[in-house]
Amino acid sequence: MRQGKGSFVTVVSDIEGGNLIEMIDSHRQQDIVEVLMRQPLKVREQVEEVSVDMWGGFPKVREQVFPNAKLVSDRFHVMKAVNKDLNKLRRGIGITDRGSKYLLLSNRINLEQAQTEKLEINLKKSECLRIAYEMKEEFREIYETNMTVTVAQTEFKDWLNYAKIFFQESASTIVNHFEGICNYFLNRTTSGVMEGINNRIKLIMRQGYGFSNFDNFRERVLACFSN
Repeated sequence: MRQGKGSFVTVVSDIEGGNLIEMIDSHRQQDIVEVLMRQPLKVREQVEEVSVDMWGGFPKVREQVFPNAKLVSDRFHVMKAVNKDLNKLRRGIGITDRGSKYLLLSNRINLEQAQTEKLEINLKKSECLRIAYEMKEEFREIYETNMTVTVAQTEFKDWLNYAKIFFQESASTIVNHFEGICNYFLNRTTSGVMEGINNRIKLIMRQGYGFSNFDNFRERVLACFSN
């Protein structure tokens, strides 16, 4: 909300309908719970899944507010953690060619032939980087495969057995959020719709030349989304 001050707004939406529900001037667990608890219990009990990033307070929010919902860790944020470790390895090895980061972190299936050839040139420079890259692609492939939660648990555990060498931080994150990550395979739910909502909110903020008062900002945003 206010750059450089660590002031974050929590945005709540209906993923299925793509609708903004609420904006909360806090990223503290209890503040979020307090606002969401204003919704009738009858409504909250109907929520089946809650898709979130991997902030540590969300499991407790889900537990207190949405008693019948499964917590789903958003796929994008999980892959972002894995890619962060891979990019850190790239920099540590000293591969800084222009475009090397993009080629390494992109899905291989989306690369054109010329890009694949450039990627191969970079991978030939380091066997460690090649192994880590292949592991990243294996992890992504698990997400791409239509499987049950139980099978996904087995696949992720097998990946984790080898991942800790190259993906220390993300492997630890995956272990800590394992249930939510595997719950993705219940209905393949993601928070992708939130990207569009957040971009629209940022546009409203720019059009208003910034908002010093959160309540005014919230009312403007909710009004824009209600049209």
